[in-house]
Amino acid sequence: MKCKVEKTENANEVKLELTVEASKFDEAMKKVYFKSAKYFNIPGFRKGKAPMNIVEKYYGKEIFYEDAFNEVAPDAMEEAVKENNLEVVSRPDIEVTQIGKGQDLIFTAVMQTKPEAKLGKYKGIEIKKIEYNVTDEDIEHELGHMQEHNARMITVEDRPVESGDTATIDFEGFVDGKAFEGGKAEGHELTIGSNTFIPGFEDQIIGMKIDEEKDINVKFPDEYFSKDLAGKDATFKVKVHEIKRKELPELDDEFAKDVSEFDTLKELKEDIKKKQEKQNKDKEKYETEDAVIKAVVENMEVDIPSGMIETETENMLKDFEQRISYQGIKLEQYLKMLGKTRDEMKKEYEPQAIEGIKSRLALEAVIKAEKIEATDEEVDEKLKEMAKNYGRENDESFMKNENIRNYIKEGIKSEKAIEFLVKNAKKK
Repeated sequence: MKCKVEKTENANEVKLELTVEASKFDEAMKKVYFKSAKYFNIPGFRKGKAPMNIVEKYYGKEIFYEDAFNEVAPDAMEEAVKENNLEVVSRPDIEVTQIGKGQDLIFTAVMQTKPEAKLGKYKGIEIKKIEYNVTDEDIEHELGHMQEHNARMITVEDRPVESGDTATIDFEGFVDGKAFEGGKAEGHELTIGSNTFIPGFEDQIIGMKIDEEKDINVKFPDEYFSKDLAGKDATFKVKVHEIKRKELPELDDEFAKDVSEFDTLKELKEDIKKKQEKQNKDKEKYETEDAVIKAVVENMEVDIPSGMIETETENMLKDFEQRISYQGIKLEQYLKMLGKTRDEMKKEYEPQAIEGIKSRLALEAVIKAEKIEATDEEVDEKLKEMAKNYGRENDESFMKNENIRNYIKEGIKSEKAIEFLVKNAKKK
């Protein structure tokens, strides 16, 4: 195979002119013929038994060209990319200039390549000092959560529903006098004030007594997910069966013993403070690192190819698709519910994608400028930690996998680059 590489007039784009020997292309045509022979039905021959030259005469000599091209072109491009040390970030734009039996296959492939960022100032960057302190209000807020979590539900029989109560109700909804799908439930527990129902519904439950029945009139929001109901007036026939209120435990030493390993409320508060201080330190670290990287990005110059953005947004969408699949939701259903297309959602991801790409390119430029490396010992230590987390300590193939080792190596170098930037930053 021969390959000629030239830069195009577009930044970070190359054009490869590839020539695959005629013998290799002819061999690919034969391979394709043997794969597909069983599908050809030619008079005078049993199905799938017609010789290759007869198939070509019957269907045309170009019958195997496309599949043969697909057999040889990917390997040819991959070989050319490796030989020329190209970091390709887009799908190739291919144009065939010569193809035929007994001829060299000649085609061009235009590809976008990974850009190299030109760093501006990255040492001694000034950033705002980020600091979070634990207050008494923070500790009381956490204790409040613990109270809520350990609250008891007490049945109420001597009064009507109040805000904050949990009412057990039956309901059925009607629009224009007709019941609608999904508008009926029995024994439904509704916390008044949770705003989980249509606006105005919960407010009208307040004041109802046990066994009382009532018609509740509401209007569906204009932006309601069901277009059949959006903006329409509805009537719900409601019956209250039970009323419960939440009783919070007293904040004392007994509470501390019940909810923790501590004997006193004072010890519990000290533990909450210690944990929140740790959380604050982690938050300070993350936000400081983020601020430094953003400052480096602002000072650098880089042209990001469209193919790189396309790949990033596609990966982000696939990641989102996988996450909602765990909840039993398909992406097509989700998009339909929002009234959006796949491309529209990818477009929304673009700013975040560009920011992520720039951050990675900035760190790579710092790694190169400062000659940051990761030692084999550091890689081994991280790999052992990863193997332990995945339960693969005794998996030799995992421990020696070069792709995994390279992934860890790049991660360590990025961590070191961030540490370098933060250490050299000026906090004011």
